[in-house]
Amino acid sequence: MLKRDTLKFSRGEYDLLVIGGGINGAAIANLGAYNGLNVALIEKNDFAGGTSGKSTKLLHGGLRYLANLEFDLVRESLRERMIQLTNAPHLAKPLGFIIPAYQTDRRPLWMLRLGVALYDWLSGKFLIEKHRRLSAQDVVNLLPGIEATNLVGGVLYFDAQMDDARICLENALSAAQQGAHVANYVEARAFIKENGKAVGVEAVDLLSQRLFQIRAKRVVCAVGPWTNQVLAKENRNTAPKVRTTKGIHIVYRGKISPHAVVISNQKDGRIFFLIPWKEESLIGTTDTDYQGNLDDVRADDGDIDYLFSEAARVFPHIAFDRQKIITTFAGLRPLVFSPGNPSRVSRKHAIEESYSKTIYVMGGKYTTYRKIAEDVLAKVMKSKLKDTTQYYPLVGNQPSSPASPGHIPEPEFPAGLDVNVVQALKELYGSRYTEVLSFLTTKEDANQRICSCSTTIKAQVYYAVESEMACRPEDIMERRLGLVYHSCPKGDCRKAVQAVLSQYGF
Repeated sequence: MLKRDTLKFSRGEYDLLVIGGGINGAAIANLGAYNGLNVALIEKNDFAGGTSGKSTKLLHGGLRYLANLEFDLVRESLRERMIQLTNAPHLAKPLGFIIPAYQTDRRPLWMLRLGVALYDWLSGKFLIEKHRRLSAQDVVNLLPGIEATNLVGGVLYFDAQMDDARICLENALSAAQQGAHVANYVEARAFIKENGKAVGVEAVDLLSQRLFQIRAKRVVCAVGPWTNQVLAKENRNTAPKVRTTKGIHIVYRGKISPHAVVISNQKDGRIFFLIPWKEESLIGTTDTDYQGNLDDVRADDGDIDYLFSEAARVFPHIAFDRQKIITTFAGLRPLVFSPGNPSRVSRKHAIEESYSKTIYVMGGKYTTYRKIAEDVLAKVMKSKLKDTTQYYPLVGNQPSSPASPGHIPEPEFPAGLDVNVVQALKELYGSRYTEVLSFLTTKEDANQRICSCSTTIKAQVYYAVESEMACRPEDIMERRLGLVYHSCPKGDCRKAVQAVLSQYGF
């Protein structure tokens, strides 16, 4: 059981303080604790509350980065993709992608075939499955209802789909399990400096408004889109280091396609995805510069029209009615600052040390988070890091041993509980599903479904609060259980979550 406790942060000095509970910060804390450091991790919102919970839900090498000749980034990403597939099998699954090719597309069929062949070659021993060439009829058979006019063929290649928010959460929970002090809703208000060096922060618990200090030998800022703001707290004259671009997604009711589809926008050539997601469809993403409020990023009408118009071109039998949008979400990519077309700015990461010896993490892509964390810790630690390419510590991948990563015990099916419910628990929590089931012996209503629209039971809501540091309805609805991605016309899911939270005083 992991309960949120901010009193512990005032007890002594840490080896490492990580500011930012997105995927990079959570992974740095996780690997830091795994390597024996005394670590503190704070996040001003909820874990994965920013960009790390608002991605396209893909672990991928980045097929389109081949056009930028970033072969090293693609190769690194493909290796990291397989590490996550191996170590988080409950949260990451292989997924096939179909790219239809039309006579009017900017990228001809021969170029697509060459690209996926090179993609497979760069995968090397980390290949999921070899690509396939598709005829026009193959594409029509695999994608019923697709526009067949001017269709000349296509390709099928493989990447992976993931639950981004829960992978981030499991990194934070893994850090805590290994002794790190971890808390959400804690904001770093100012740096504490001695002789010009950052030795901690003045912090505030945003739930209790309690002020306190956190002191550490080294401080790492993994704050993504907020990097420029934090840098300005150190030096107002610092030039922007991060370029924020907005990516929006639409969750549309029902499965538009039985397979993931890659669509090329015929106006600007940018690709986006139409992907089956939790029995619904995920459409995204955009890539536009953003200058607004970093704490209030939303999809606007223009973003939705951009995605709908091209999706309708490829699937003309679907009206793409806004009334069938279940939800939209938007995130900001914290790209290493570079001019030019946002889609062509590199997704490589950068690690810089400020004059106060604070380490800043910038750029990168979700798939490479383990390598980013490793590179940061190489700057912090004097000793050699433990190898995590074979076994990466995640709480849902236990009690499997380092010798057999990815093993999840077969689920037990308690009397009176639906088989589908238990199977869903295993797929969401991995080896920890038995911890969720333990609530059946302590809470009378724990086995009840919270709503007819999903297999979620109240035990999961209790578990989110008592063991996963959920404090607010959105922590559970969006990031712990992903309920916002389901169509729930009566809103019973949210009502049930709020009822449980009220029992804990939230």
